[in-house]
Amino acid sequence: MPAGPRPPNSDAVLARLAGLHPRKIDLSLGRIRRLLNALGHPERQLGPVIHVAGTNGKGSVVATLRAMAEAANLKPNVYTSPHLVRFTERIRPAGKQIGDAALTRLLEECEAANGTAPITFFEITTAAAFLAFSRAGADLTLLETGLGGRLDATNVIARPTVSVITPVSLDHQQFLGTRLAQIAGEKAGILKRRVPAVIGPQHAIAARVIADRAAELDAPLIRWGREFSARMDKVGLRYRDEDGRLDLPPPNLAGDHQAANAATAIAALKAWGSRRITPEALAKGLTRVQWPARLQRLPGGPLTRRLTERGFAVWLDGGHNPSAGRALARALAGGLEDAFSDAGPLYLLVGMVAPKDPAGFLEPMSRLRPPPMGLWAISVPGEHASFLPEALAANARREGIPAHPAASLEAALGEIAQQPPGRVLITGSLYLAGAVLKEDRVEVL
Repeated sequence: MPAGPRPPNSDAVLARLAGLHPRKIDLSLGRIRRLLNALGHPERQLGPVIHVAGTNGKGSVVATLRAMAEAANLKPNVYTSPHLVRFTERIRPAGKQIGDAALTRLLEECEAANGTAPITFFEITTAAAFLAFSRAGADLTLLETGLGGRLDATNVIARPTVSVITPVSLDHQQFLGTRLAQIAGEKAGILKRRVPAVIGPQHAIAARVIADRAAELDAPLIRWGREFSARMDKVGLRYRDEDGRLDLPPPNLAGDHQAANAATAIAALKAWGSRRITPEALAKGLTRVQWPARLQRLPGGPLTRRLTERGFAVWLDGGHNPSAGRALARALAGGLEDAFSDAGPLYLLVGMVAPKDPAGFLEPMSRLRPPPMGLWAISVPGEHASFLPEALAANARREGIPAHPAASLEAALGEIAQQPPGRVLITGSLYLAGAVLKEDRVEVL
């Protein structure tokens, strides 16, 4: 008997939806509001919402919020972007990554409601996430903005329970503005009248813009360095706010910048005020939090095994802007577990996508002592906007880092494997990080 037609899968529907608008990014709220109205306003049925914007750290904050909520036996809806390997990573109703069949049905429901009207890919997939969450019976919803804040599709939530803004820096200037104040204004667009706003570490310019917007909205500010703070010591995370001090274990995420991210998540949950968020739940969540491609140690799968078998420590990070470069440099200088504190020379494998700033990203790492032994530059697999390896290598050399263009990811790893064993950091792009995780068969939970 001949096989029947294959049921549609989410990849096919996602590809079709990508053609509904000529521009991949077109910041607006009108189109998604129209679609949500046609769907019966699922965005109004999400329960308590913690809405997170920022340039750096917002994914880590959401991951920490999720881990601590789950440690309190709560079931959170979680929406993040971009994905690393599979689109289903973005949508987690009641804490569980959505299945392909369920995602396909939701996308088709949104497609039918939208018809042929223009709508961006992010807008219609955000609507699908809201639809999934409205039916999940979760205890709270954690929303990460996609780009900016004011006109981001997630900003249709009229009254979140808590707004969060992580550190703001220069990124996506072609969409958000060329000055830090402009970008901060876009991020501050998620603030709502009289809704508590938890603000992570900020440059003075960004802090002023955010504070001014909060004052206009009478939104209570809970600011890093004022209403709350934290520091790491040899024992763990020392968190302090107006209620006193909490002595907690260190977060299960590498890098000193994770202290501020963890503290921001704690402040947000405390601002929510659920009695189920106990110090025990906060502590347990910190020890469990996972966020792939953020200073992630790779165990040595098919792609990297030749390095790990020779004694290399291989790390992966999706950082791609100057602020991320500074955070990586601090982590490299300070030591990450035994692998980074005393593990021989440092090698960088970098791929970046235009219009990022390679020189700004690499400059902090050029000042490490000892400096990187070398950098291998590649094109990001599958990304047409990727910097050419020769251009990346030229940027690295101008920063004083010996650099070599390589024909591919595999070729670069092969060349590094011929060097004396040490530390390898693969970085520069979340798209590159996703390709590495896929080829190395590392599961993204």
